[in-house]
Amino acid sequence: MNLCWMTRMTLALSLRPSLWLTAGRQAHRLAGRGWWRRPPFLPVPAPAYARFRALTQYGEPDRPPDVADVVTWLVWARDMERPWSGSPGEGLDPNH
Repeated sequence: MNLCWMTRMTLALSLRPSLWLTAGRQAHRLAGRGWWRRPPFLPVPAPAYARFRALTQYGEPDRPPDVADVVTWLVWARDMERPWSGSPGEGLDPNH
C-alpha cells in the first residue's frame, strides 16, 4: 500500500466518523504480529496476507484494494459488531 492509497483511504474515512472505531478495530485485528518493529511501523496487514486477499479478490496479488471496497467492508464489519435483536431468520428474505 503506497502513500497515495493511504491518503485516499484516510480522506474517505475522515468523511465517515461512524467508521472510525471500526477501522481502528479492524486495523488491530489484521495487523501483522510485531508491526511496530517493522517499517512502515503502521498496523497494516502482513504482506503475505495482503497479497493473498488481493489475489482472491482482484486476481492480482500486488493490487491495492479499492478504497470503495474497503469502506464497504468497514460498513459490513461495523454492522456485524452491533448486537442483533431480531427473530431467527429475520433479514434473510431479500423481499423484505
